Amino acid sequence: MTLRPAQSVSLPFGALALLSLLWGYNWVVMKVGLQDAEPFTYSVLRNLFGALSVFAVAAVMRRPLRPKAIGWTALFGLFQTSGSAGLSMFAVYLGGVGKVSFLTYTMPVWLLVMAWLVLRQPIRDFQWLAVGLAVGGLVFLLEPRHLRGLASSLLAIGAGIAWAVASLIVKHVRTHHDVDPLSFIAWQGIFGSIPLAVAAFLTAEGLPTWNASFVSALFFSAVPANAIAWVLWLYALEKLPLNTAGFGSLAVPVVGVFAAWVQLGEQPSLAEGIGMGLIVVGLAVLTAREMRVSQRAGVPRPVVKPAH
Repeated sequence: MTLRPAQSVSLPFGALALLSLLWGYNWVVMKVGLQDAEPFTYSVLRNLFGALSVFAVAAVMRRPLRPKAIGWTALFGLFQTSGSAGLSMFAVYLGGVGKVSFLTYTMPVWLLVMAWLVLRQPIRDFQWLAVGLAVGGLVFLLEPRHLRGLASSLLAIGAGIAWAVASLIVKHVRTHHDVDPLSFIAWQGIFGSIPLAVAAFLTAEGLPTWNASFVSALFFSAVPANAIAWVLWLYALEKLPLNTAGFGSLAVPVVGVFAAWVQLGEQPSLAEGIGMGLIVVGLAVLTAREMRVSQRAGVPRPVVKPAH
């Protein structure tokens, strides 16, 4: 069946919209799941079942399952799954969903700074504006005069920084190794779950309460927000320019905020609202600039893009 032009455009954007809903609402789902399990335990179960669900999707799609670049895959799993996902899970456990999602999604700003410090890639024109807006947003979100939820905020920022390091690893993998995206994501989930499992064994004070609420939350995190979401993301990357797809991911923390407001009653304060707005504008400026650059230079798509 041949798609009409309107269909060929609308389907990838529809996939991107559904993806944003799944990843955005998953922040609320994690908060619900953490009512019946400790953070390390929930994180291990979520990532292990998520990896198995990605393996299942890869098998159905007849994608290769054997791991490649095992060392780099394990290192990515250490920063993405053990680091970013683990820290963000603890941040959600200790604090509000909306603030945590926005602080974690400052990752592109940290990636920009790391590229400047480590790779000596200069920060240019509008990139400085994006950094300034994001820093201003952080100040409003952290509310230094009150220091409310400081531990949760710092963990979320740490999750964003770990995510940025993982993105640098992806850049290396894309350049030097030929890996299948689904296989890569599944195996890094397995490797990244090992440190979390050790932490859960050493710190857990009890087992999860396997009630309907917990099972539903775990299923949503592992299947719709993991396996299905990755298929949607890869489809969007295949059909849309990279930075167009990346721009769509800005909706994820926005969905998280509104879902937490409606379902959990987490209404952002005025300062938090201003901070979230500044971060969204900063990320939008950064993404728009990268979109222009990639359109001129024809930048290739990455192997994978980490997500929460």
